[in-house]
Amino acid sequence: MFTETTADVYDRKGEFIGTKTILAYDNERSINDWLIETRKRPTTLNLGFLSCRSHDVQHVNDIFFRNEKSLIKSARGSWITDANLVEASVYVAVCHSIDADWLNDRDQFLFPNDGWKNDGRFHLDGIVYTLFANANNIKSADGVNHWIPFTEEEVGAKDCFKSHFMSDFLGGRIASGPNPVNPVNPVESLSARSAPLRLCVKENMSPAATSVLDAGRELWRYYHAQPDANPDASYYDIRMHFQGATVDAKGKSKMNADSKDAKYTELIGNLRAAMKRLAKEIEPKVYEYGFLRK
Repeated sequence: MFTETTADVYDRKGEFIGTKTILAYDNERSINDWLIETRKRPTTLNLGFLSCRSHDVQHVNDIFFRNEKSLIKSARGSWITDANLVEASVYVAVCHSIDADWLNDRDQFLFPNDGWKNDGRFHLDGIVYTLFANANNIKSADGVNHWIPFTEEEVGAKDCFKSHFMSDFLGGRIASGPNPVNPVNPVESLSARSAPLRLCVKENMSPAATSVLDAGRELWRYYHAQPDANPDASYYDIRMHFQGATVDAKGKSKMNADSKDAKYTELIGNLRAAMKRLAKEIEPKVYEYGFLRK
């Protein structure tokens, strides 16, 4: 049970700006407990490893994913698989779609109520948001990139991708859930299973998520028009290609914040604007489903 107190909030000029509920978390289950429940599902494919070192608003930068657990220092977290893609993506979207401020930065992400389970639009919004979030640190150099949401034809790739998992999932050809579908024969697998599965239904996709995919597709097309484009490039790889990196005095490499390529700057700007609109779609449901308490 929560112990809560409501406090009046004033700005630096002493003007009343609203109220804030201050919660005492008395043995409440966290969003990490929620994700842990998906770990024992049988899987056929690992998609990446999600770092979950913390679960409060001020530490959301500790929430990101890479190809392998070994690539993450202090790797406390969970594998993202074909069996928990929806939950893992919702986890990332819930945590990163909320802007931190001085009022919410100590708020804890919590075990949700059951309302999220049958909200197909929310599932797809979470997946699309996660695909293009800065938390997506998948690199093609670190292993197979299963996070390309487009087909080769859509983006003008010069060679075949090593994985079509994500475009197949978004196209409704494979599913995610407690009993994953075998990508080799998804139709037979679907008919043979009685446990609930989440098969993507594009009619559930919100206009905001569709806009993000459209903006991302234009970015991918521009990248694949480059003479040295890597067919399996990830979202991280594409940004690194155009933005480059700077090595600091300690020898640590960090991606630059911007690019000298005007067309890329326009396209990434369009994508980021679309992502902000999608975040606004996700935010109310973060509170409605109890991932955060106001």
